[in-house]
Amino acid sequence: MKHRGSVLFALALTLLPALSGAASADLRVVYGIIVNGQAAPEEGRPVVETAGGVVRVSNEPAAGWRAGAPRETSYLDYDAGRTWQTALLKDGARCTVETAFASLTPLTPTDETAIILGRACRKSTCEIRSNRIEVWHTEGDGGRGTPTTNLVAPQGLVLRIVRNGNYEIVAQSIEPATGEPVRLPAAWGDAVDLPAYRARVAGSWVTAVPVFEGETINFGQEIAPPAADDPAADDLAAPCSPVYRHAGGTVILRRVRLPQDLDDATIVAELVQYSRGDAYDRTGSVFVVPAARDGDRTTFLDALRRGVEVLPTVTGRDGRTYQGIVATGDYQPPVELLRFITPFGVRHFNDQVTVRGIAWEDSAVYRADVTDLAPVLRGEAWIGVFIGNYDQGGHAVSLTLRYHPNRREAEAGEAPRRFVLPLFNTCNVLEMAGQEYGRIFAADSLTVEFEVPDGARDCVLRFITTGHGGWENGDEFVPKVNEILVDGRTEARLVPWRSDCGAYRRLNPASGNFWNGMSSSDFSRSGWCPGAAVSAVPVPLPELTPGRHTVRVAIPLGEPEGDSFSAWNVSGVLLGTR
Repeated sequence: MKHRGSVLFALALTLLPALSGAASADLRVVYGIIVNGQAAPEEGRPVVETAGGVVRVSNEPAAGWRAGAPRETSYLDYDAGRTWQTALLKDGARCTVETAFASLTPLTPTDETAIILGRACRKSTCEIRSNRIEVWHTEGDGGRGTPTTNLVAPQGLVLRIVRNGNYEIVAQSIEPATGEPVRLPAAWGDAVDLPAYRARVAGSWVTAVPVFEGETINFGQEIAPPAADDPAADDLAAPCSPVYRHAGGTVILRRVRLPQDLDDATIVAELVQYSRGDAYDRTGSVFVVPAARDGDRTTFLDALRRGVEVLPTVTGRDGRTYQGIVATGDYQPPVELLRFITPFGVRHFNDQVTVRGIAWEDSAVYRADVTDLAPVLRGEAWIGVFIGNYDQGGHAVSLTLRYHPNRREAEAGEAPRRFVLPLFNTCNVLEMAGQEYGRIFAADSLTVEFEVPDGARDCVLRFITTGHGGWENGDEFVPKVNEILVDGRTEARLVPWRSDCGAYRRLNPASGNFWNGMSSSDFSRSGWCPGAAVSAVPVPLPELTPGRHTVRVAIPLGEPEGDSFSAWNVSGVLLGTR
């Protein structure tokens, strides 16, 4: 059979001018992309245009490029043996990376042949980063060109590429070129290497909103946000308002303008933090203050302006008063984007402690996909960061929200209407202003009544939980079941426990080192590690229907010892579509 295929291949070579026209004619080749046997129009369609030894490669989206998309084009000069990838970026700048054919992964020819669009092709193979790649290309008089500049057959036209057997770029049509002939550009813009090129192109797709940059969170200065009737409260001439500080400076807050038209995007919150003097692991939280609704008597912003006394309270069976921890008909608690635990003194204490074999990191970086909270991350929003500490040096933080579009082309149709309903938050971000710790679980469960909006479906509870109490028998070091009940029915029983804390040792120079070779930061903990972000847990509620419901969170809180006590920081937000 292989011998018969070789005969057909040779015959096709002799018939090539009759099948495809003169070999010297300029061509326009349009390709399609197939993933797992299915056409993938969302990937666009590569187009190769040839003019003698010069080739231009572009990608045409199925529905037009989305606004602000970088425009990439590739060129090949077969006589010079070089390729160029060039991009016009969102900010109007251009960058280009130049590559010699000789530096590309070489193709190894095989005996396998095929006829593609009337042209005789040979299969060559290569491997790039463990990916097995087949390249089907003409030889000799079949023209020259390729839909991807890292796979070049120097004397052939590439008509099919198969990666790992399930991703294909396949020629769909070959036509004579029309219009202006292909020429190399007169100017290439900034000459960069390939990593820099990829970073700049990827960055051009992203809409980044810097919320805080190098701000100090410490126990010291306090600058409260203006009152609601203050003209400065509505001043948004710049993308960000001034930075306000509350609870002795342990909470920073800013009003920002977020993208309004990026419904189809992955949203990533990134917080960079390091010590400016505080040596200890601290609870941190990034949060959004929900916008006031019609009928709300108070908001969390009121508490930041006037103190925790204005918040609605819950009295636990332990006799303690808990401020602003649950939603009511006229109040919503903060929406927690990201929970994190600071490491022991990263950066500030790096030069003061030496541990053999460990090079301390410069900063802790916490990242979280917060796409599920998109409804509160568009338009104008108050965003804050809390780190509980009584240190005058404190911590430095930078917070950025990045919106990564999920489609290259313009959005088609209406995006699903999603909602975010804050339910509870016992993470006492106003700790240093007198807000009570989450000890309500000692003699009670945390109970919230809430109203699911009309038309709601696919509901999920976004749940974040960490246990605290930093002595041997404290809940920080004891696994505890968190039980979530909706309308009396148990929907989840989970034990938040992290046994990987030792992986963050390089962030903890001020962590205590013990006689047995362990360090304080190494010990397993209830849902968190020093230097790590805390993952939100999705609890699906497929049977939840519009109307009135009750959610309860029950945790067996450990007994206090002396002045030491345990507490649980839990936050919950109901998500869904309608």
